[in-house]
Amino acid sequence: MRILGIDPGLQTTGFGVIDADGPRLHYVASGTIKTAAVARGDLPARLKIIFEGVCEVAARYEAQCAAVEIVFVNVNPQSTLLLGQARGAALAALVSRSLEVSEYTALQMKKAIVGSGHAHKSQVQAMVQRLLALTAAPGSDAADALGIAITHAHAGASLAALAKASPLERRQHAQYRRGRAY
Repeated sequence: MRILGIDPGLQTTGFGVIDADGPRLHYVASGTIKTAAVARGDLPARLKIIFEGVCEVAARYEAQCAAVEIVFVNVNPQSTLLLGQARGAALAALVSRSLEVSEYTALQMKKAIVGSGHAHKSQVQAMVQRLLALTAAPGSDAADALGIAITHAHAGASLAALAKASPLERRQHAQYRRGRAY
């Protein structure tokens, strides 16, 4: 299975593509989509670059599924909103290519790759290099994207098996009593 990992960012969006054959992982490609050429105030143009870049990567490498990092809440709400919009552009691009998208937090990815949810970027880079037998460590954004793809390769199969064993259903309605749903 070919997995496309995305680490969304408004200035730099990282991508990583791996092939997963059971427990064996093979590096395909990685890199970044940069929006620095566009003026900082031109948000629609930056989102367009992210959308088109993710579409191009998904098409070029013929990804079969995708995994995206979930945005964390910053101290600055404006930064969180901007990052969320960049993530939305990447998600829209993946869905427009009819890819199944899974989502993982940075904590989940770091725990899966390094073994500690509070690992530093350099530790993620070193472990991604080791897991994929790369000659050099990838850049931090590309390493995070590859880490998301690796996390999906390892956890995705388990989560899919759990979903088939006991399907979860969304509630169509709920009654609220004293702040609790019944």
